[in-house]
Amino acid sequence: MAFGMKDLMNGAKNVAGAAGGNLLQGGLNNYSEISADQLTTEYGMYLMDNETIQVGFKLVRDALIFTDKRIIFTDKQGATGTKMSVKSINLFSVVDVEMETAGFGFDDSELTFTYIKTADLKAHSVDYVSHKLEFPKKYNVQPLYKLLQELAYTNCCRINGL
Repeated sequence: MAFGMKDLMNGAKNVAGAAGGNLLQGGLNNYSEISADQLTTEYGMYLMDNETIQVGFKLVRDALIFTDKRIIFTDKQGATGTKMSVKSINLFSVVDVEMETAGFGFDDSELTFTYIKTADLKAHSVDYVSHKLEFPKKYNVQPLYKLLQELAYTNCCRINGL
């Protein structure tokens, strides 16, 4: 597996709520964890050859999927949800990550990662994009943070020839 993705699930199993809690979390724009088997059944046709889902989350109808090669975002649109956009971020492009754990009250956990959008690093300018994810208060984001930070560190060393 690429970049230590096999460790993604270690310690990442604490999540709030059953189906009713998932709807509430979706209304609060928080991701709820979904099994890799469920996600493979629903989104397997978007996987590359020999790519496997490691962990995934749902936000009402949308999904956030971590595979051994990339991060996949799906966005179901319209009243029926038959129209869908799919966006991928290659894991080798993640270069920075920030985490904010939930506090007292209604605070959520947040994870923000920055990745290189430019396909060719030899270009005259490199574009960086940040993406923020929000998780329910009870979800332990630290294992996901650690994984993304290890990816970011490895990627920065590779990019800088260290």
